[in-house]
Amino acid sequence: MNPKIQAQIEAHAQAIAALLHEQALATVPEQLTTLEGIEGTVRSLVLQYVSPEIALFLSPRRVGQGQDTPAPSRALWGN
Repeated sequence: MNPKIQAQIEAHAQAIAALLHEQALATVPEQLTTLEGIEGTVRSLVLQYVSPEIALFLSPRRVGQGQDTPAPSRALWGN
């Protein structure tokens, strides 16, 4: 992978991790006291918020919107 792209991915991943950590602390802090709770919380948040955005580039059409090409993720383009 191009080092510049890899660096961008790492920076975005760290920003996403910080946001998800904030969300977890605000909503389910009791789940962050055990490894099992942390794993479950991370999995849940990633599936709910991150995976749908990442999947956009894999899908030829966005579900329910009828677009022929997926819209770019707002995270990548800074919108």
